[in-house]
Amino acid sequence: MFHFMRRGPRAFASTLALSVVALSTALASPVLAAGKTLTAVLHSDLRIIDPIFTTAYITRDHGYMVYDTLVATDSNFKVQPQMADWKVSDDKLTYTFTLRDGLKWHDGAPVTAEDCVASLKRWAAVDGMGQKLMDFTASIEATDPKTITLKLKEPYGLVLDSIGKPSSRVAFMMPKRLAETPPDKQIPEQIGSGPFKFVQGEFQPGVKAVYVKNTDYVPRKEPASWTSGGKVVKVDRVEWITMPDSQTAVNALQSGDIDFMENLPFDMLPVLEGNKELTIEVLNKFGFQTLGRMNFLHPPFDNVKVRRAALLALNQKDVLDALVGNAKYQKICGAFFICDTPLATDAGSETLVKGNGMAQAKKALAESGYDGTPIVIMAPGDVTTLKAQPIVSAQLLREAGFKVDLQATDWQTVVSRRASQKPPKEGGWNMFFTNWVAADVSNPIANLSIGGQGKKGWFGWAEDAKIEQLKDAFVRAASVDDQKKIAADIQKQAYEQVIYIPLGQYLIPSGWRKSLTGVLDGPATPVFWNIDKKE
Repeated sequence: MFHFMRRGPRAFASTLALSVVALSTALASPVLAAGKTLTAVLHSDLRIIDPIFTTAYITRDHGYMVYDTLVATDSNFKVQPQMADWKVSDDKLTYTFTLRDGLKWHDGAPVTAEDCVASLKRWAAVDGMGQKLMDFTASIEATDPKTITLKLKEPYGLVLDSIGKPSSRVAFMMPKRLAETPPDKQIPEQIGSGPFKFVQGEFQPGVKAVYVKNTDYVPRKEPASWTSGGKVVKVDRVEWITMPDSQTAVNALQSGDIDFMENLPFDMLPVLEGNKELTIEVLNKFGFQTLGRMNFLHPPFDNVKVRRAALLALNQKDVLDALVGNAKYQKICGAFFICDTPLATDAGSETLVKGNGMAQAKKALAESGYDGTPIVIMAPGDVTTLKAQPIVSAQLLREAGFKVDLQATDWQTVVSRRASQKPPKEGGWNMFFTNWVAADVSNPIANLSIGGQGKKGWFGWAEDAKIEQLKDAFVRAASVDDQKKIAADIQKQAYEQVIYIPLGQYLIPSGWRKSLTGVLDGPATPVFWNIDKKE
């Protein structure tokens, strides 16, 4: 990595001490002795625990522990029954979902169709694919305790793909009393019907989150495949340990103090790959897209000319070299909808992929009317895959003539703060960076950050009626060729208006002790069912 990514010895020692205290506190729990306990360090600390409230992946991962879905996606990209089977009417206008027997909430109450209808409505109010599904929906209701009936205004081919999509936001089912919570407020308790129960009494944000096996959960009989199939829990307890310093986490993995580490630091891979006690593997084979998102509500990025200057200043190579620095795991790609897919095109991406836009950026900024307003960029330092982007981008933007206020924070603060629509001087922001798994951005309907819905849309609140019209055309397209053309038009408009800035694609390996077996791959990993641990 670039030298500016390295931390001073005093900062490292301080973080090391804090992390060791956190680990010893977490591992000292008296409950630990009860059965098999799997300890894991994930990509981020967990603070927000409502999986509909945020698109943050750590909260999605928490969602898969606690909640379940009506349908789910397998490794062949095919939607399968999960909590429910379904039938479709001959005219393609009515979808009837029937809940399987034996489903219970964690408080012992039976799962009902009314619970699921309320859950679908809450999810669809804030999810991009859910919102589009509701545009085509005439009604959705519980026609009896086990039956959910969804009626469409016109045929819509993405009904099952929307409800069964594997990643943020996922259509998780929860009791009606919780699902009736407005989606901009967090639910007051964690009651799902999934394979694990959340141990609220042991939840210590910044230290650990704890889950125990749901002994009432009845898995499906099919083999586990991505987020579908039998979610068979083979351990008694899972602890997510917070370790913001990656070196500390790597040391804990090598010593056996933890069992699993989601994101291995690229610069430590040679050492880790030589450790015969570890398995090193990329679980998400489709990788991630990393991106920069601006705030359209406040100066200076409410001005498209200023956004355009920022786009011209940035380039993917500098970002990827700092973020990854290993050709095996990084890919320059200007496609909004992921390279090497049917919808991939490089239209509009020249300066990003060639890195030849700085002179144009300086000229464009000088002509934009930019008044020197400082750009507040949130820079999380506790997530391996989000440290480099804001630092590299801030340097490039300064070179182009921007004034930049780079504000150090942690990722969960970013997740909370990016929801604020206040001006930057009042605790808001101008720019943040994030990563999407490929499954979340592979088409214009799934790609939440490509929307133009204004204040009803994703953080940054881009408003663009043309993109919304093109998305409607995409879902009504009669052929794949028509979809490709429309997707290319959407990408062209997204680059012209700088809806967001794709900064390349990457893979990241996970590592675990060889005492673990049954670790599953997929686009929404890690999941902790199917994993067993040798004592």
